[in-house]
Amino acid sequence: MSQQEKEQTIALSAIFQAAELVATLAKTGKLDKNYLKPLIDSILVVNPDSTEDIYGGQWDCKSNLALGRRVARQALGKERASVNPDTLRYALSLIHLESKLAKEDAILSALGKGIQQLDRQKAHYDDVLHENMMAAVSGIYQDTLSTMTFRIQVQGDSRLLQQPAISNQVRATLLTGIRAAMLWRQLGGKRWHLIFKRKALLNALDAR
Repeated sequence: MSQQEKEQTIALSAIFQAAELVATLAKTGKLDKNYLKPLIDSILVVNPDSTEDIYGGQWDCKSNLALGRRVARQALGKERASVNPDTLRYALSLIHLESKLAKEDAILSALGKGIQQLDRQKAHYDDVLHENMMAAVSGIYQDTLSTMTFRIQVQGDSRLLQQPAISNQVRATLLTGIRAAMLWRQLGGKRWHLIFKRKALLNALDAR
């Protein structure tokens, strides 16, 4: 097991955590904020000393990404059938969308400017999950990723998805998934690895 594979599982866990939270939120209107917070925090970590620092450091990473780690293990292992199909679709869609984003310099620039502004805005709130912060993160997603040809179609309870607070949380969580997918690619992760390197990734997930 290489160091690269260990780090890739951090990104992969974050992708699946974001995907699972979106799937749950879209159908129930609820999510575990303990799992959302480290994802939102990760957007504001621009120059980390290590991959682990993006999601809270080596001592917190396992607990902060516990949901995504569990779902990733199920998805890559023998329990794939137990994973919500929407979660799998969102996870793969996040990886695909980020690969398209990587070729869009103007959108990447706008994304960077939006995150800089978000970092300044954070100083006005005690909680990164404050509804105004979530609306701001959602706005960044709308202004950038929602303008691309390929879009992630979220399925769920339309009555819930029409509520501004929930739709903001959905878009904000999707943006955290894009951040994780970007990390996955930067660490050498590719979509085909989920098929042909499953055993190595599972071993790394088990070792975390």
